[in-house]
Amino acid sequence: MAAKRLSMRKLKEVLRLGALGHSDRVIAQSLNVGRSTVRRYRRRADEAGLDWSAATELTESDIEARLFPPLDRSLRPRPLPDWEHVQTELRRDGVTLELLWLEYRAAHDDSYRYSRFCELYRAWRSTLDVVLRQEHRAGDKVFVDYAGHTVSVVDGKTGEVREAQIFVAALGASNYTYAEATWTQSLPDWTASHVRMFEFFQGVPTALVPDNLRSGVKRACIYDPDINPTYQELATHYGTTVLPARPRKPRDKAKVETAVQIVERWVLAPLRNHTFFSLAELNREIRRLLDELNDRPFQKIEGTRLSLFEALDQPVLGALPATRYEFADRKSARVNIDYHVQVDGHLYSVPNRLVGKQVEVRIAARTVEIFHDGRRIAAHVRSWRKGGFTTDAAHRPNKAHSEHLEWTPSRLIRWAEKNGPNTATVVTRLLEERPHPEQGYRPCLGIMRLGKRYTPERLEVACQVALKIGGVRYRTISSILKNGLDQVPDSEAQTSLALPQQHENLRGSSYYTNPQQQTN
Repeated sequence: MAAKRLSMRKLKEVLRLGALGHSDRVIAQSLNVGRSTVRRYRRRADEAGLDWSAATELTESDIEARLFPPLDRSLRPRPLPDWEHVQTELRRDGVTLELLWLEYRAAHDDSYRYSRFCELYRAWRSTLDVVLRQEHRAGDKVFVDYAGHTVSVVDGKTGEVREAQIFVAALGASNYTYAEATWTQSLPDWTASHVRMFEFFQGVPTALVPDNLRSGVKRACIYDPDINPTYQELATHYGTTVLPARPRKPRDKAKVETAVQIVERWVLAPLRNHTFFSLAELNREIRRLLDELNDRPFQKIEGTRLSLFEALDQPVLGALPATRYEFADRKSARVNIDYHVQVDGHLYSVPNRLVGKQVEVRIAARTVEIFHDGRRIAAHVRSWRKGGFTTDAAHRPNKAHSEHLEWTPSRLIRWAEKNGPNTATVVTRLLEERPHPEQGYRPCLGIMRLGKRYTPERLEVACQVALKIGGVRYRTISSILKNGLDQVPDSEAQTSLALPQQHENLRGSSYYTNPQQQTN
């Protein structure tokens, strides 16, 4: 920007005070201007051969013409840099505006000074869209979010219509865009979309920038957002990091918001009159239109999203890991006295020293891992058998230490004996019928709680009824007490609990060996 000229009054005063022998500093203080300004005007006067005595005989217009002669318009204009090339190169790692100016100056004898070079670049950049003006480094960030629009998918069998969510991602440097449809915005779909996004890019950027979606960010905060642990785990698996967009900072997410608008305009809008009968069919059409979008030329700069991606982002993206990320849910659990934790009705062992401790359970499709104090202390193959046990023999207490444990089979039996002989018999059988006595701890504890809820006397009678009907289970005893069957005559209780021997809906064991009956 050109320096502001002094008024003619001050300019003449500079000449007058200079003629009196005052220094630049004194003149500057007198006129309340900078010393460099005084120095510049005195230099111009010397070059023009103009002193105070000569100035007194000239008009103000003559003085201005002597000090500021008009530019020679016949001079050849200076060559302008290729601003699109400058914009593209600035996205490469380590490239600065000063470096590009030095290269420009080396290529042209009649080049602009650095300050003018920067001014011209900023003026050119102001003509671009906001998103194109942002200088994102190649391979640095990918911006992710969901579109505001959904797409209807019809179930061909039932006619039910479901709304598919549209996941959108855009790389910062090239604007290379990815989109896909999922049923929900839940954590499993959110992480699975990221996995497919990385594979679409064939690499991993340095950072993920999500909007403050609950699946990615547990607690939004401008200074210290709380990242969802599963999302953080995905980032760790792929060797990247999560940088959530700051709340109420629209420029942080301008890239993906523009990408969402473009996807809605060039991908979703053309599909508005289509009827889809599966998510896979919808995603095939999205991918076709997405490829066309990424190969569409930019309006204000040369190239396409694909060409910029191949030139900028793709060469510097991080490598994909050897294995795909496998989604896993997490939950907190307290280790029971049987040194097991429960996951979907199945029980998994941990080292017995952790009885009563709080642990974190990571639940994947094929494995269950258990962590305590940040360290994995157990890993099991996942089982879907309700009520079953998966026990590592190394987790069981040995004989030397079992007598020091808070709960042991003998302690449970002693409690049951205090309650009554029938209760003792039930507890003993529960412990003896299991492969490991510890597997009977939970039902025994449940029976102890029934005694507190319904009184020890009623529990003793309920155990007697259960033994008579052969129902030595916690659920049976709980049902007896709940329905008051311990307070009716034995014959009525047995009739109420016993199953009928003949019933039209009972198939019997022969059903499974008689093919003819199975087809009826």
